[in-house]
Amino acid sequence: MTRKWLRWLPAVAVPAVIAASALAGSLPASAGDPLPSKTPEQVLQLIAQHREPALSGTFEQSSELGLPELPKTGAGTDSSSTAWLELLTGPHTARVYRDGPDNARIQIMDRLAERNAVRHGNDVWFYNSKDNTAAHLQIPADAASQTGRHDAGKEATATPDELAAMLLAKIDPSTDVTVGDDVQVAGRPAYNLVLTPKTEATLVASIAVAVDGQTGLPLGVEVKARGQSEPAFRVAYTSLALGAPDASVFTFSPPPGATVKEIQVPQHKHGNDAANATPPAAKDSAGKPAVTGSGWDSIVEFPAGTASPASDATALLQQATVPVQGGRLLSTALVNVLVLDDGRVFAGSVPPERLQAAAAQK
Repeated sequence: MTRKWLRWLPAVAVPAVIAASALAGSLPASAGDPLPSKTPEQVLQLIAQHREPALSGTFEQSSELGLPELPKTGAGTDSSSTAWLELLTGPHTARVYRDGPDNARIQIMDRLAERNAVRHGNDVWFYNSKDNTAAHLQIPADAASQTGRHDAGKEATATPDELAAMLLAKIDPSTDVTVGDDVQVAGRPAYNLVLTPKTEATLVASIAVAVDGQTGLPLGVEVKARGQSEPAFRVAYTSLALGAPDASVFTFSPPPGATVKEIQVPQHKHGNDAANATPPAAKDSAGKPAVTGSGWDSIVEFPAGTASPASDATALLQQATVPVQGGRLLSTALVNVLVLDDGRVFAGSVPPERLQAAAAQK
């Protein structure tokens, strides 16, 4: 199964597949003077008004999704395409450094190794110390302004504020938004913005976003599954320093003996060139994912061919799924994925029987 279908999962599934580090416990209670009282709308406005600061810090993530521990060796375990599967289980820690939109570094701390994603200007490096491999790409000048804030690290992880932004962008009338008791994250007092689905048909009970009371920077995200008292997913800063990191952290050179791969990035067409260019063949509409329902209990159907039987990720996925009538089921506390024998895939933050019912109607 490829990364392609992940982009279409409901927003609440995002924490389960792209976060990068570990929390030892729930977001701790507040200490010291309380923050000024704010309504949910005012806290959302505080987030919207914050300007991304230069910073350095460590953030941690833990997932209690009910998945088995994936093997550390065997077919597919060394492939970068399966990194997201490994991030579904166990705790992970990462360090992040930022200084403006063109300087960013994320270090994911693995057992006795680390993975780095570094952007400095238009140069982007990916490095894995486990096998001493590196990949380099240069963002074309005409594409630099269109590149996301921290594309250097998006393949590996999302910081608490990036993850919060993705979740908050999905707020709609199907969600109750409230402000809970203040919390302390990385030693900073924060508002506790709580998102609660209005429907009971979803696996998600609530999402809490810790928002820095001074800057509006989201500092942590905590997701609880329905019927569970402890969070199924947590990600939060454990240390944070506002201010520009030393410029040297954004300079990267592969160590001696490293295997280096150059990645070519296609040029972006613009202006009249784009208007006059021959358009690519349009994709068959039947090849696009279909969504049934809306909001928290929506179900996404991926057409046959989305999952590649020969992929490394599929080999590992087989070990994380269980057989069900007509296919296999990947079941977690927050999202379920039904892979049918005919190649179709159904996913959603709903019970398995909802996915099977949707499949039977097609």
